[in-house]
Amino acid sequence: MRLFTSSWTAPASVMSALALAACSSNTNSAASETPAPKAGCCSPTVLANGLRIAERYRVASITRRRFNHAELWRAIAPYTSSSALVTREIGRSVQGREIRSVSFGTGPITVLLWSQMHGDEATATMALADIFRFLAEAKGDSLRERLSRALTIVAVPMLNPDGAELFQRENAIGVDINRDGRRLATPEARALKALRDSLHPQFGFNLHDQGARTRVGDHGLPAAIALLAPAYDEARSYNEVRSRARLVAATIATTLNGEITGRIARYDDTFNPRAFGDLMQQWGTSTVLIESGALPGDPEKQHLRALNVAALLAALDAIATGSYHAAPESVYESLAYNVTGTNDVLVLGGQLVLPGRKALLADIAINYDESLARTGGRIRDVGDLQAAVGIDTLDATGLFIHPSAGSLTTRDGQSWLRLGAPAVFELRKGASPSSELVRRISVNGTR
Repeated sequence: MRLFTSSWTAPASVMSALALAACSSNTNSAASETPAPKAGCCSPTVLANGLRIAERYRVASITRRRFNHAELWRAIAPYTSSSALVTREIGRSVQGREIRSVSFGTGPITVLLWSQMHGDEATATMALADIFRFLAEAKGDSLRERLSRALTIVAVPMLNPDGAELFQRENAIGVDINRDGRRLATPEARALKALRDSLHPQFGFNLHDQGARTRVGDHGLPAAIALLAPAYDEARSYNEVRSRARLVAATIATTLNGEITGRIARYDDTFNPRAFGDLMQQWGTSTVLIESGALPGDPEKQHLRALNVAALLAALDAIATGSYHAAPESVYESLAYNVTGTNDVLVLGGQLVLPGRKALLADIAINYDESLARTGGRIRDVGDLQAAVGIDTLDATGLFIHPSAGSLTTRDGQSWLRLGAPAVFELRKGASPSSELVRRISVNGTR
C-alpha cells in the first residue's frame, strides 16, 4: 500500500515561453540592492532578491494567517509611522472599523493594491505588511529608490475588517464585497471605489486567496498561485488596458516559475459585471488578480506570503522601469486554468465493511475541514471514484475498510455510513474486525 501525490510537468509551450522571458542580470550587484530589470523583464536574481527582502523585512509579530484589524495595525504601526509612508482613513466598515490606505512614492505612475476584501484571505495582507517595512526601512536600496521615483503606490491592506474579525469571507451583513462593485451598497465597496476614482490608477492588484483543493489544469498539482487579467466585457476582448495587465501577469508568472514550477494557474476570465477586478479593468485601471492557493507543508501560508512579496515587488519594478512590455503574452496564455473539484484524499480499491453486512467494493473520498492544516477529515463521497482526482491517493486494493463507530449512524441495530461523517477507518486484511490491521485513517490523516 502506498500514499502518493499526483505529479505534473509543465507543457513544453509553457516552459519554452518562460525560458524565453527570462533574462540575465548582474549577479555581482550588492546583496542589499536589486538591479533594474533588463529587456525581458525577469531573471532568477529578481526572484532571489524578492525572497531575500521577504525574509529580511518580515513583520515578526504576524506569524499566522488569522489576525484581526487591531492586530494588523498594531503590528505594522512601527513602519506605517515612517515619514516615507502616508496612512489615511478612506472609509469605515459596517461596524465602524477604520479602512485605511498606505501610500509610498511620488512618481507619475499610480498603482493601487487592495487585499482582504474577503476577510478570510490574508496571505497578501501579510505580504503587504512586509513590503511596508521594506519601504520604511530600506533607505538607499536601489529597488526602493526606483519605486519611489517612478511610482505612487497606494495599498489597502484590509478592506474587510469586519469579516477579518470572524475570519469569514463576507462583511458584517453577509455581503461578498467583491460582488458589490456594481451596486456599491456596502461602505467597504464605496470606500474602494471612491479611492479608485480619486487616484485614477494606471495599474491595480486585486489580492485574494483561493481554495487549497484548486489545481493546475485537469490533472495538475494544487495551484500555489493563480493569475488573471480580468475581462472588461462579456466578449473577453483585449484593449490597451487589459493587454497591459496581461503583460504584468506574465511578468509575475515568469518571476515565480523557478520556485513553484507547475503550480501557477490562470483564473477563469468569464466577465462578471459585479466583480471589482472586472470593473476596475472597465474603468481604465490595468488590473491583475493574484490568488494564493496552497503549498505542501505551508498551513499558515508563510512561504506563499514570501512569494507574494517577491511577485509584487517584481511587478512593481517592471511597471516602474517599463520592462513588463517585454514579457511574452504567451507566458500568460499558456497557463492552464484553475480546476476545482479536487478531493483531499482518495481511498481507492478497498472493500467497505459495515457491521453485520457483506463487504462491497467502494472507494471513499475525504475532505478536510481545514485543507491547509489537513485536519477535520470528513467523508465527501462513496462509490466508484476511479475517475476522481485527489491531492493524495491511498491504494487500498485487496484490503477491507472498517469504519469506526464514530463514522457511523446507528439506529435500531442498523448502521449507516453518511456523507459528512468524521472519516475514521481501519484498513485490515480481512472482513473480520479482528483481522490484521494495516493502517488507520483518522480525521487528521493516516498512520
